[in-house]
Amino acid sequence: MAKNKSGLSRELIIHPGETLKEVLEERGMSQKELALRTNVTEPHVSNVIKGQKDISVAFAKKLEYALGIDASFWINLQANYDKELADFEDINAISDDELKIAENLKSIVKHLKQKGLINQEAQGPMLVVWLRKLLNVSSLKQIPELSQAGAYRLETATSVNPYVLFTWLRMCDLITDDQKIEQELDTDKLKQKIPLIKELMFEENVAKIQSRLKAYLADCGIKFSIVKHFRGAPVQGVIKKNDDGTLSLIMTTRRKFADIFWFTFFHEIGHIINGDVEDKLIDYDFTKSEAEDRADKFAANTLLDAEEYDKFVQKRDYSLPNIKRFCAKQNIPPYILIGRLQKDKHLRYYQYSDEKVSYESRGN
Repeated sequence: MAKNKSGLSRELIIHPGETLKEVLEERGMSQKELALRTNVTEPHVSNVIKGQKDISVAFAKKLEYALGIDASFWINLQANYDKELADFEDINAISDDELKIAENLKSIVKHLKQKGLINQEAQGPMLVVWLRKLLNVSSLKQIPELSQAGAYRLETATSVNPYVLFTWLRMCDLITDDQKIEQELDTDKLKQKIPLIKELMFEENVAKIQSRLKAYLADCGIKFSIVKHFRGAPVQGVIKKNDDGTLSLIMTTRRKFADIFWFTFFHEIGHIINGDVEDKLIDYDFTKSEAEDRADKFAANTLLDAEEYDKFVQKRDYSLPNIKRFCAKQNIPPYILIGRLQKDKHLRYYQYSDEKVSYESRGN
């Protein structure tokens, strides 16, 4: 009994000729009589019953007249058989290369199964089939070419795994597609929300932060989600224009410290307010451009008043009590200033590490 890579037997795929044979036996009708009633040759009927010839649309119509069974029944029977046979042959033709690619995606596949986007039991060739459907490709081997042709063209990045990145970006699309918001993008309203958003910097629970950010941003026409990071997709954020006039903003908690999260968040908000998103903007850790510099400046100035920060630095008093006094006046948590001082090399990264807030690296 021939089996394919999924363990299914070829013999379990039943040709519609078997059904025709059963109908004839139930009615006591010979193949010769059916041939006469349908005006085809007896060998033609015999070949259909043996599974050596398919039931054409023309023959299905003749069977409708001869047997009183609607042509659509025979047409659908043949179509189902053709589909099952194609599935059988397709899964049996899956190469070792595609199986290796699926194995390479083990970590993200586990997450996709937890999210219900891939069948929990899918393994080996069946997993390849699930991934093909999820990623809308007929072969996983096409992914590198699609990556180079898409908006996330990467020419020198050695930290990028094209298969992981492509799958991660598709997962992001699916997550934000599920969010339904009525408001189209309104950057003026987004600017007005910034003080309210900054109050969330005092919250340490990532789930609460995500929930509130999602609500605030939805009111501005932005779908938002924090998505789990995977090695091979060194992405800080993704911003995409949607057909309904909204934007999608995806972030990761790749770097666990809260000061970096908020800098990155306002960096992405800067891109939106500055009008940097033409279709899709994928913000990699290593991207350098004028638009990135503008977004960095927006984030820095949103988190800390530039003039007040300069005055603080000029005094060169980086004691913890002085940091806390400054932050109290600015109504920001101390970790924001500590992170900035570390970034600007006024403090070493290990200094005041107990004051740094860590966000658990998790997401959708």
